[in-house]
Amino acid sequence: MEFMDIKKLLGKPYFQGSNCLIYNLDCLEAIAILPDESIDLTVTSPPYNIGKEYENTLPLHDYINWCEKWITEIYRLTSSDGAFWLNLGYLSIKNRAKAIPISYLLWDKIPFYLIQEIVWNYGAGVAGSKFFSPRNEKFLWYVKNSEAYTFNLDDIRDPNVKYPNQKKNGKIKVNPLGKNPTDVWEFPKVTSGQNRASKERTPHPAQFPVVVIERVIKASSNQNQIILDPFLGSGTTAVAALDLNRLVIGFEIRQDYCDIAAGRIDNFLSGKNSRVEQLSLL
Repeated sequence: MEFMDIKKLLGKPYFQGSNCLIYNLDCLEAIAILPDESIDLTVTSPPYNIGKEYENTLPLHDYINWCEKWITEIYRLTSSDGAFWLNLGYLSIKNRAKAIPISYLLWDKIPFYLIQEIVWNYGAGVAGSKFFSPRNEKFLWYVKNSEAYTFNLDDIRDPNVKYPNQKKNGKIKVNPLGKNPTDVWEFPKVTSGQNRASKERTPHPAQFPVVVIERVIKASSNQNQIILDPFLGSGTTAVAALDLNRLVIGFEIRQDYCDIAAGRIDNFLSGKNSRVEQLSLL
C-alpha cells in the first residue's frame, strides 16, 4: 500500500509534513482502519498504567487485556517481514511485587515471535534506599516471521572497538565498521531541570532520546519504508524516522502532545530543508 493511500483511509491528519502523518486519535480506533500488512515497523512505548498524567489507570486485568487488543492489531497490520519494537517499564502489584517488568505479564499475550530483549541502561535516575537504584528499561524486539526479517547490523555497528587491529591468521579479526553493539544499550536519558535539561527536551514527561529510536529504526527497517508509532507522545519516533528517510505515521490521543510532536517535527523538517539548501550552494 502506498503512503498516501493510508491518508485516504484515515482522513485529514492533525499534522502533515513531508513523509509524515500525525493523527489525534485513539490508537485502537485508528489501527482498526489500517489494512493488513501495511506497516513495515512499529516502534512504541505505551502507557505503563502507573498513574502518570497521560494515563487513565486501569485495573491490572483490564490493562493487560487492553495491551493484548492493540498489540494483536499491530500484528495484523505488520508486513510479512516486518517488526515490532515494544518499550515497557515496570509496575507494582499489591502484595506481590514492587516493580515487575510489564513484559512478564504479557509474555503469552503477544502473537509476534520474540527475537530478543534489549536492556536500555540510561545512567541517571531515582536513588533507592531499600532497593537497588533503577537504571534500565526493556525493549522487546518482535518479528512477524522468525525466518525472514530485517536486521541491518552493519548500519548500527559500534566503532568503539578495544583492539581494532587484532588479527587472526594474518587477517584483521574485527569488522572494519565496528562491533555488534550487544543487547545492553547505554544511552543517557532525556533529562529535565533548569541547569541540566537535554537539548532535545520537550514538555512531555516521558521522552525518549532520539539516538535510542534511531538504532531501532536503522536495525529493523530500510529507507522509504513505513514506520508507525501508535503512542506518539513527544514525537521522537517521527523525528528519528524522518531523519533516516523513512515514512512515518503517528497516533496520539492527547491534543497537547500532538502539538508538542507537531512543533518538534516541523522544526526538524525546517532545519533539514535549510541544511539541504545550504549544501546546494556549496
